[in-house]
Amino acid sequence: MTQAYERITVADNDDGTTLITINRAERRNAICRLTAIELQQAFAAFDANDAQRVAVITGAGDEAFSGGADVTDLPELWRCIPTVGITTEKPVICATAGWCVGGALVLAMMADLIVAADNAKFSYPEARLGFTGGMIAELANRIPHHAAMDLILIGRPIDAQRAYQLGFVNEVVPKGEQVRAALAMAAELAASSPLVLRTLKRFVNESVMTAGPSVLAARTQRDLGRVRESEDAKEGVAAFREKRKPRYQGR
Repeated sequence: MTQAYERITVADNDDGTTLITINRAERRNAICRLTAIELQQAFAAFDANDAQRVAVITGAGDEAFSGGADVTDLPELWRCIPTVGITTEKPVICATAGWCVGGALVLAMMADLIVAADNAKFSYPEARLGFTGGMIAELANRIPHHAAMDLILIGRPIDAQRAYQLGFVNEVVPKGEQVRAALAMAAELAASSPLVLRTLKRFVNESVMTAGPSVLAARTQRDLGRVRESEDAKEGVAAFREKRKPRYQGR
């Protein structure tokens, strides 16, 4: 089944894998406000679907996974970051090709596994541009400290082979093969025990990966937003106005 949004496409496959594609090739798959919201919605649907066990996220075409945040329509980027705005204990694989820049690098970094085309380049130029969301600090949990600081502070891009040597990506494949390879990896995972995969992912994220201040702040914003936008919140306001006892449903 394929579901079309305005900025992304979601394809649920029979083998339990789900492919989520950012469809903004004309903008180097930059993440605008709506793209971030749609990615968050798509991952929520994926998480709620017991038949789908592993997600792959990619960008349309082979020239850019994503150029990062769309500066002409700035997103709430935390919404589409795995383990931050996207809360699922199912495995998430990132399939990258071409440029992976700024917020898109953060997105890839927070996935569980990364497949990179041999033309992939990873860059975080925010220090030169004068702003940051801060979540890039998590990179120091994933690659050697000085290599992380080079990418974060100096902003020198790294190519696919260097990323593989640092352990940032799991597999490098010829350009155009990244989605196929990521889906093959996803199918292998989908054949494993979902309970074991969820448990191990949770153990790693809760016990090994230390969340920095930007991630904690974004998670707090996410959780408070769920309460603020809940049916219970609406019911509470309605009951107060109508001077009656509220009937909460826990959702």
